[in-house]
Amino acid sequence: MDRQARLQAVAALDEPTRRRLYEYVAARAEPVGRDEAAAALSLPRTTAAFHLDKLAAEGLLDVALERRSGRTGPGAGRPAKLYRRSEQDIEVTLPERQYAVAGRLLAGAVEDAEADGSSPREALERRAREYGRSLAQTPAGGSPVLRVLEEHGFEPRREGETVALGNCPFRVLAKDHPGLVCTMTLRLVEGLLDSDPGFEARLQPTPGHCCVRLHPTL
Repeated sequence: MDRQARLQAVAALDEPTRRRLYEYVAARAEPVGRDEAAAALSLPRTTAAFHLDKLAAEGLLDVALERRSGRTGPGAGRPAKLYRRSEQDIEVTLPERQYAVAGRLLAGAVEDAEADGSSPREALERRAREYGRSLAQTPAGGSPVLRVLEEHGFEPRREGETVALGNCPFRVLAKDHPGLVCTMTLRLVEGLLDSDPGFEARLQPTPGHCCVRLHPTL
């Protein structure tokens, strides 16, 4: 889900009845039908159906069709809509944070280091650069670097000839482990810049910014 979709999904829970239905479905071990949800929350069936479908449309619930009677074939009736909590993670942070990305890179680096005997730091830098390269790969053949950085929470801002990154998606980790995480971020941005030789990434820590700044190549 892109940022806008995630914001819409979270905003959908601001409606009290919808939030109650989501919490009820999430607490159940088995999928929930419209009639069951309506009875449990003392709602008209049409109201429960409307809000359940809205939650499903926003990616908060998954929907399955099932005949609960167990009968099949002619005369078995129409299958019922059943709802369960979606397996999709929906997270919104302001400013944008990417801790799940850092976790995957770090976990992958440890696995790589155990497998080939390299140092975990070297493995992390390699993983980060590969991930940066992957961000530039789109069905259209690649996106402009600044747009990709914006989409992933770096908030690029032109300052003269350079581009400052106004937000660090790994802020808490970078604060506690600056040497490790800032180098990881540098390699990630370098990987992205492999698709655009017009910039080079340099470590240039500045208060209130990401530690990486983009400079034009000479």
